[in-house]
Amino acid sequence: MSDNTNSFPPTSVRRPRYGVDAPTVPALLGTAGTACLLAAARRRPGRGPVAGAGALLLAHAGIYLHTTLRGKLHIWERELEQAGLRGDEKLLDMGCGRGAVLIEAARRLPKGRAVGVDLWSGEDQSNNRPEATLANAAAAGVADRVEVRTADMTELPFPDNSFDVVTSALALHNIPSFEGQYRAVDEALRVLRPGGRLLLADFWFAVRKYATHLGHGTHRGLGPGYWYGNPLLGIALLHTVKPDPAGGAAPRP
Repeated sequence: MSDNTNSFPPTSVRRPRYGVDAPTVPALLGTAGTACLLAAARRRPGRGPVAGAGALLLAHAGIYLHTTLRGKLHIWERELEQAGLRGDEKLLDMGCGRGAVLIEAARRLPKGRAVGVDLWSGEDQSNNRPEATLANAAAAGVADRVEVRTADMTELPFPDNSFDVVTSALALHNIPSFEGQYRAVDEALRVLRPGGRLLLADFWFAVRKYATHLGHGTHRGLGPGYWYGNPLLGIALLHTVKPDPAGGAAPRP
């Protein structure tokens, strides 16, 4: 596979399809919940706790699927709208997957460019392939301003100060070590121009670590629409501006 995919294959997809995040998780939750309910139906004494556990597991799976199929899309639409993009920026989406954030950003960049990087793991997102991302971009009518590349977030193949905006949605926590996660955060800042913005969404406990590592920026929870089953697996957004060496203290978003 080429590291840089610039051609856009023909597609019959009528609208973008972004798949399911970590698809084995809701599948296991749904299977376990159904098994509990079936077991409870076969036994009378003590079936209450088993049935309750089954209902909780199925509810968890349902909330998870709502988030991955609808909730996160609405929230990123809101966040990108509030970002007030001019429309001519160059934007990088780290861990772009099938393009949910990448393409929503590209809609707002009629004179700009949206670049996505990923290692295309099917465990992290169903049918995660660059061809699927490009097909989604074509379906959304933004193929002319979208580019995808195969690249490691901890070693981005771009020069310093290359982008006006960097986004990332639920990607950095997949890096197996804290050292690697922090290196990816540092890479995001490296490729940002001074004064450029980083919008990084991940599990709230991970975002707190990233914010502490950077030492500047703000973070906030994104609400129930971005819960992967329950509040303990809620998503927060880190928003920071790259300090300008000529400007003294680090600016606050």
